[in-house]
Amino acid sequence: MTGYLTTHVLDTARGCPAEDLQIELFRLAGDKRVHLRTLTTNQDGRTDGPILPEEEFETGTYELVFHAGSYLDRTGTPPESPRFLDQVPIRFGMSEPAHYHVPLLLSPFGYSTYRGS
Repeated sequence: MTGYLTTHVLDTARGCPAEDLQIELFRLAGDKRVHLRTLTTNQDGRTDGPILPEEEFETGTYELVFHAGSYLDRTGTPPESPRFLDQVPIRFGMSEPAHYHVPLLLSPFGYSTYRGS
């Protein structure tokens, strides 16, 4: 079995998928934070393909950065200065070749995540 990484972003305040939300993926190697790619969610709140596809999968420590502030601005959420949530980083490890799913449940003043399936 080979591994890969996916996500799903839901806007819990509006009760819908978070469409057009930018996500960056980084791999952490010691003191280095290496940018692997930048993707945007589709109308279902998912990326069109895996964030980290099977052919690029390696175990290790990774970070997803969800650009929540820009998304909230576009959806008409009343802005604060500074916005309470702007970039939401989630750092996690992938220790075996498997399907890792890291969803984000987002609202203007909070978020949650978990290892999904």
